[in-house]
Amino acid sequence: MAMYIARLDGQYLIKRMPLSGRDHDPACPSYEPPYELSGLGPLIGNAIQIDDASGAAVLKLDFSLSKRGVGTAPASPGEASDTLRNETKRLSLRGMLHYLWDVGELTEWTSLWAGKRGWGRVRSSLMHAARQMTVRGGPLSDLLFVPEVFRQEDKDAIAARRAAALAGAQSSGSGTRKLMLAVGEIKEFAAARDGRKIVLRHLPFPFMVEQSTWNRLNVRYETELELWRSGDEFHLILIATFGISAAGIAAVDEVALMVVNENWIPFESVHEQRLLERLSGSKRKSVKGLRFNLSRKQPIVSLTLPEQRPAAVAMFVVPAGADEDYERILGEMIEARAEMTPWIWRVGQGGMPELP
Repeated sequence: MAMYIARLDGQYLIKRMPLSGRDHDPACPSYEPPYELSGLGPLIGNAIQIDDASGAAVLKLDFSLSKRGVGTAPASPGEASDTLRNETKRLSLRGMLHYLWDVGELTEWTSLWAGKRGWGRVRSSLMHAARQMTVRGGPLSDLLFVPEVFRQEDKDAIAARRAAALAGAQSSGSGTRKLMLAVGEIKEFAAARDGRKIVLRHLPFPFMVEQSTWNRLNVRYETELELWRSGDEFHLILIATFGISAAGIAAVDEVALMVVNENWIPFESVHEQRLLERLSGSKRKSVKGLRFNLSRKQPIVSLTLPEQRPAAVAMFVVPAGADEDYERILGEMIEARAEMTPWIWRVGQGGMPELP
């Protein structure tokens, strides 16, 4: 099985090639669940294509990395469409964030990692993942900005590296200007004279958001915002396209949000978080399934337990009010992966079933 050596946080690690995890034996540490059980499945071979020569993932995007003119109205917050085109042909902004999280192996957890995953490790994982992705002929890492952990004793060097990383987002005058991608943890939303300020941790300046975009953001990501505000231990992750004006002001063009728990594992309901909490103390590895471009009306695997014996377990959390189409698709997913043991929590029928 093809592997490669990666340098991460000053250490050299043996890593699997992109999208090769399901070809490993379930007993292998590099095994990952079948991507057909998550929102990644419809994107493989379409929005995400693997270059056989380099092993890099070539991405087709459903959002723009350029903007014409100063007065162009900002696009709406990045959101998943139910249309077939957006589900398979191009990667949404939220899908981009999910793919970075997935390739960075930030969906995986075992209690052996407790206390060892902070923003520094998250950032390293995201940047390493971006170096394995290509967008419009160049590495995604050249377009991705993820703030470094701020350290007072290293502030001047951090500022210099930050300025170099942001050079591609600087306005060069009139005409079409390039945008970059930012991923960071939101500290707070602050009032501004016009619109809002998004304040990220480890960053000395805010991202400005126009009022119309802010209003749409609150509607589109009402669930994520509600979950984030429900627990001080949760983190709210932003991905945004942005540019920097000639005056030096960073302004968001499109934005998507994702809420993660204290271990930086994404979740999309309080029920998923309860399941994550129950499993967080276990030494056996769990892997979170992500939605990518799919709408909430479609089922995905919530978690998999790849090390469970005699067979790996696929865990599904079915929301209250799931309709017949949801149940039909869920049944087809389970039938297609007969080698895995299904575990189903139907929220509308009662409490969490006994864990395997």
